Amino acid sequence: MGIEIEKKYTVDRFPENLEKYSFHTIEQGYLNVRPAIRVRKEDERYYMTYKGHGTVAHEEYNLDLDEASYLHLLDKADGNVIRKKRYLIPLNTDAYTAEYLAEDSELAEQIRTGQVKIELDLFEAPFDGRVVAEVEFPTEEAARDYHPADWFREEVTGNREYSNAYMSSIK
Repeated sequence: MGIEIEKKYTVDRFPENLEKYSFHTIEQGYLNVRPAIRVRKEDERYYMTYKGHGTVAHEEYNLDLDEASYLHLLDKADGNVIRKKRYLIPLNTDAYTAEYLAEDSELAEQIRTGQVKIELDLFEAPFDGRVVAEVEFPTEEAARDYHPADWFREEVTGNREYSNAYMSSIK
């Protein structure tokens, strides 16, 4: 993958008709938190991820695993195993002005084709009730100029309390 550029938000309310959106079931454990090295099962796909340091932008690399390797490594994970349901929601229509998108046709196309979307994470035990929305962007400029959805509460990008790696390590 290379560089991941994302922002995170707490959520004031769910978008309408949440059940109509597709979702992934995710389970992940952390072998290390700084840098973050995790193993993840996303539906029936298994992989290991390295995430470098950074807030909005950071290095990220994925390596596919088979189920046996995933289970072996998950058994070695420290702390909490994170389980969540991730809903894939189209980007809010007021994320950018029409003029902005006219000048950045590549971003407009990525939004139109669903490459830029909101990922809404609903966590399970031991984090029942925690809800975080993430948006991944193709460029730092797109991240900087993004207008958050009206159902977001507060931006928490860089707040370690909302980092999955940190959540894996708390008691």
